[in-house]
Amino acid sequence: MERGIIEQAYSFFHQKLRVYEFSRSESQRDDIEYAISSYVDGMSPELYSLLSDGDSGFLRSHPSFERDLRDAVSRMEAML
Repeated sequence: MERGIIEQAYSFFHQKLRVYEFSRSESQRDDIEYAISSYVDGMSPELYSLLSDGDSGFLRSHPSFERDLRDAVSRMEAML
């Protein structure tokens, strides 16, 4: 996996996580979830597999979204 792809994804996910964590606005959180879902749709299958650990619902389920996003950021940090 190319380091540049991981760095780009990490930058995007890390930024969105920080905003998501401090946001109290449901519409802003919904916007972040949509942005992340759109990003994930275009992500390489290899990176998705590394981040999701094979879970096809990864970053797609509202109840587990924040946990999944934190896990993705943590996994990318470990790859860098």
